[in-house]
Parts: sequence; structure tokens; C-alpha cells
Amino acid sequence: MTIRVLIADDQEGIRDAFRMVLDAQPDMSVVAEAADGRSALDQARHLRPDVVLADVRMPGMDGIELTRALAGPGAADPVRVIVVTTFDLDEYVYAALRGGACGYLLKRSGPALLVEAVRAAMSGDTLISPQITVRLLRRMMPPEPSEDGEALTERELEVARAVAHGRTNAEVAAELFISPGTVKNHLASIQRKTGAPNRVGVAAWAWSTGRMP
Repeated sequence: MTIRVLIADDQEGIRDAFRMVLDAQPDMSVVAEAADGRSALDQARHLRPDVVLADVRMPGMDGIELTRALAGPGAADPVRVIVVTTFDLDEYVYAALRGGACGYLLKRSGPALLVEAVRAAMSGDTLISPQITVRLLRRMMPPEPSEDGEALTERELEVARAVAHGRTNAEVAAELFISPGTVKNHLASIQRKTGAPNRVGVAAWAWSTGRMP
């Protein structure tokens, strides 16, 4: 199945860069672009893309409003929205996630994470830029040692700690000298044992249970 993506950003250069990255994937296709939030909303309702990438600050309607309109509780037929922005502000992160976003990425996170976020959204998962995840978890979840879930293997603990430090799957693989597929398998096992719903949950588990070095 080809994942159909709409890109909403008021900078043409950003739209071109995102299109180049996404169209290069065998399972993705950019079906539309919008330079403002209102146009993005109209096109999304007409074209019904699988995923919308939305900048925060756009003319007409900002990305947070667009997210609420397309993915919020009041949306009649919700669309998956990933907010992709330069703004690393907690208020925007919280507003986007409360509004129904299934991802929040910083533009400097790079193309690999952008592709991973789109695939995560299609899987029903949520991906947040590692820099933001680590900051929020440190602030909100101070370590409180406990024994949750089944015991993890030493390798699983290494993977969980790396994820909690904000590493992507590719970075974890390079750091531990294993394949990205093996990282995914370890993450699946970690989620099963700890009850974490996704990689953000794995990071939260690692920080909250005192497993961080």
C-alpha cells in the first residue's frame, strides 16, 4: 500500500525537501502541497490523504488549529496529522498532542526520522522528536526505582536506555552493532514485557523505573 501524504508548510524550500525525501520511499507518495493552513484543510478534506505533515506557524490557519480540525475529538472523519516544525516549545507539543497529532517532529531531526514518523502514524503509533521526548520525560517523570513487567535481558535494557536517550532505531543499531531489524524486535519484546504502547512509553518506563545510568 502506498502512503499518501499532504505537506502543509509556508516555505516552498521545506515542501520541496520533504517531497524529495518522501517520494524517494517505495511506499510513499506526496499527493498535494499547501502553503497555508486553510488550503491544507480544504485539500485534506477533498483528497483524504493518509498523513498530513503540518508546520505550526502558517498563514490563514496555524498547524495546531489544522490538527484540531483534521484529527481532534470533533473531527467527523479523522486524518492522521504529524506536526513538523522548528519550534521546540512545550506549549506547542502539548497543544498538538491534545489536538490529536500522532507525531511532533523538529525539522532538524532529519529525513530518516521523518520517514519513520510517517510509517509510525500509519501503524497507529506516535513518534516525537527524541530531543523533546528526553526533555519532557526528565521533567515529568523523575526516577522512582520499581520492578515493572517481566525482567528484560541485558540487551533489551541497552536498547531501552538508548531509546530513552533519544536515539532512533538506526542510531541504536549502530551504537550496539546490531541490525535495525533486531532493534525493532527488541523494542517489540520490551513493549510486551513492560506494557509500553510505543517507543515513547519505553523511554518513560526507563526513566521512571530508575533504569537509566
